[in-house]
Amino acid sequence: MLQPASGIIMMMRLPLSKDNFATNISMYAPTMTNTDENKEAFYNQPGNVLSGIPCTDKLLLIGDFNVRIGRDNDKWCLVMDKHGIGKCNFSGAFLLAWCSEFELIVTNTIFRQKDERKTTWMHPHFGHGHMIDFIITRCQDKMDIHSTRVMRT
Repeated sequence: MLQPASGIIMMMRLPLSKDNFATNISMYAPTMTNTDENKEAFYNQPGNVLSGIPCTDKLLLIGDFNVRIGRDNDKWCLVMDKHGIGKCNFSGAFLLAWCSEFELIVTNTIFRQKDERKTTWMHPHFGHGHMIDFIITRCQDKMDIHSTRVMRT
């Protein structure tokens, strides 16, 4: 059953077996040009949604988060691995702090692969790619993820 959680967040809970479920949340975050207040309001919404999801559910947050989390995982080693791209921006730090609060990990950073399999947005002036779309899951479910990559059309 598909349930709208807000105008920019959708949630779907699927049965995996008798007592096991997977909850998929699709998110579309405000762009980097939005105010910090709009971005903070956005991250409060999924926080409210996450608090209502049973901790036994497999969780996938999938979406365009419009942030850069970079590759330096020294500070964020529990929520990202070492295969990110570029440098973290202010909104990216906000996302990583949010992931830390809810014990989530950005799966895009787990797997070593070519940059073109990780980037989804190309800067119009400089021509280099950025990783702004992410698949995020609970840290406890990291071992269930076998691959996360971009499939360009």
